[in-house]
Amino acid sequence: MDAALSGLMALADFNLLILIFAATLGGVIVGALPGLNATTGAALLLPFTITMEPIPAIAILTTIYCAATFAGAITAILINTPGTSASATTCLDGYPLAQRGEAGRALGMAAVSSTIGGLISIVCLMLAAPLMARAAYNFAPPEYFALTLFGLSMLATIGDGSPVKNVMAGAFGVLLATVGIDLLTSIERFTFGFNELSEGIGFVPVMIGVFGISELLVQADNLHLKRKRVIMDAIRLPSRADYAKVWRTILRSTGIGTFIGILPAEGATMASMIGYNEARRWSKTPEEFGHGALEGIAGSEAANNAATGGAMVPTLALGIPGSPTAAVILAGLMVHGLRPGPTMFTEQANFAFAIFWSMILVNLIFFFIGLWGARIFARVTLIPIQILWPIVFTFSIVGAYALEQSMLDVWIAIGSGIIGFFMRRYGFSVVPLAIGLILGGMLETRLGQSMVMLDEQWWLMFTRPLALFFFVLTGLALFGPLLWKGFVRQRDPMKSSGE
Repeated sequence: MDAALSGLMALADFNLLILIFAATLGGVIVGALPGLNATTGAALLLPFTITMEPIPAIAILTTIYCAATFAGAITAILINTPGTSASATTCLDGYPLAQRGEAGRALGMAAVSSTIGGLISIVCLMLAAPLMARAAYNFAPPEYFALTLFGLSMLATIGDGSPVKNVMAGAFGVLLATVGIDLLTSIERFTFGFNELSEGIGFVPVMIGVFGISELLVQADNLHLKRKRVIMDAIRLPSRADYAKVWRTILRSTGIGTFIGILPAEGATMASMIGYNEARRWSKTPEEFGHGALEGIAGSEAANNAATGGAMVPTLALGIPGSPTAAVILAGLMVHGLRPGPTMFTEQANFAFAIFWSMILVNLIFFFIGLWGARIFARVTLIPIQILWPIVFTFSIVGAYALEQSMLDVWIAIGSGIIGFFMRRYGFSVVPLAIGLILGGMLETRLGQSMVMLDEQWWLMFTRPLALFFFVLTGLALFGPLLWKGFVRQRDPMKSSGE
């Protein structure tokens, strides 16, 4: 309770409140622009937060996360183009309502559902993260190594590529993490004579490249696309009858989104899809879905915003990102010298709760923006792509250079963007690469510490119950689907052969 009150008092700073409000507006703009998303916005803003104090810096990143996730619903409803992938299912019912002249009603439902889902998930975050951290407080290097390895095993299911391609992308990220001086042997690896690489490849330039610059190159292929925009009527809150129809859906999707967000490597997109499907499954009028059902909007938006709070649970408590944007926030924590994990809730509890309160504040701010400012923010969709993306590219280059004032970081960002572009073109997700880079360094460090602790007897890690538990989970995550398919094939060979 003392930490929670101290964290709340940390927000009693007028300048910080102005920053959070401005970041909320910026996050709404980012989320409303088709092609941009919370991950891209956070990655582009990350280098500009380096000179800030830790609380304002991370508060801004989480604000962008929450606000952009909600704002994707604006363009999903008005122009049938989701501002973020997490709002893709919102198009299914939001746009038909807008075509009937009820865009205001649809946006009102999206704002209410998003706010309720976000607030409840953050309360769960405030309760669950310290408990999870307390359970992990007795972890030693072998347990952390096993946990990080389990986090890497989740890369197969993250992103929109096939599991094999996701693992390949993640392995490439881990390979990038080996660049630099080995802390145990002091041997330089893959530096190719560049002294700037002796400390490794920085998170920030790679994040800017794979999320920002690669998206610019992808959008360059879509200059010919034209989007149809629906004129919006006056914003109005859902009626009492609307609330009576959707409140169960909102609560159900909030629970789904929070749970999905807590799972490492899952995120708001998966949560919105499951939330939407469950809303249709439990609806008394499933035939209305796809034709303007408020339950569809509520199910999708409550789930994807609830996932933002859920994703921060493993990020802060264990150092395992719960979503792509959480991976960027994790990079921000590490750049500021903060180590997510159990000690954050004992040695830096005030910081953790300040972040929680800032997330609650941003949910309340974008609620009012969603009700009365959506029409204004919808106009940003009229910005020509030919103007928007050169501006994004300029910010990307400036951000990459500003961190260390090094041209090498600029070339790393551009090179990462080109690599990310070709990865996307050939069906590889860039998210596993980014997470592999972050977790790869942590994995190597904890493996080295474990070897020192166990006197080079690596097999002793399997004698430690918690480490063995995570090793088993890793094995199940990697080979469980194959074993299940083999079991089904043996049990019903006629069905598996398609006969």
